[in-house]
Amino acid sequence: MNSLIQTNVIRFLGLVLIQGLILRNIGVGWESFPYFNVLIYPIFILLLPQRTPAPLVIFLGFLTGLSVDFFYNSLGVHAAALTLSAFVRPLILKQLEPRGGYNNNYSPTAHRYGKAWFGWYAGIFMFIHCFTYFFVEAFTPYYIVDIWLKTIFSFVLSYFLIFLIQSLFNPVE
Repeated sequence: MNSLIQTNVIRFLGLVLIQGLILRNIGVGWESFPYFNVLIYPIFILLLPQRTPAPLVIFLGFLTGLSVDFFYNSLGVHAAALTLSAFVRPLILKQLEPRGGYNNNYSPTAHRYGKAWFGWYAGIFMFIHCFTYFFVEAFTPYYIVDIWLKTIFSFVLSYFLIFLIQSLFNPVE
């Protein structure tokens, strides 16, 4: 139990710091094509063990998003997006539940359920997160074309990196 908490605390700190100190600066010089935003911090919520109570997952989503907002000076945009994503996480898991069900003691990883399953899980989760993030950032449907372009381009880049991170580190908890 302590190793699981320790792993998740290290994952939380590492992802927030990487997102806030490194990935925040990617795309800054691309004013001619401002549609790329790399968002990998949601992998923290993606990889929480399934036995984690839903209210705790939502709170951790809010806390993670708020921590990233601190680096971006974005006044709750990341917190809102990740809180909603954390809220819909159980619904996504329910829709993708394998025939034998889940072992609630483990994290939903590609190692446990296969790369195809993880691809769908991460894809649905990240698409919801990216769309919510850019919609809340714009805070109006007036910029719907920009919202969709940012969602699509950022989703593809973020999804690829999250899938790569999952494949490379392959957490076993």
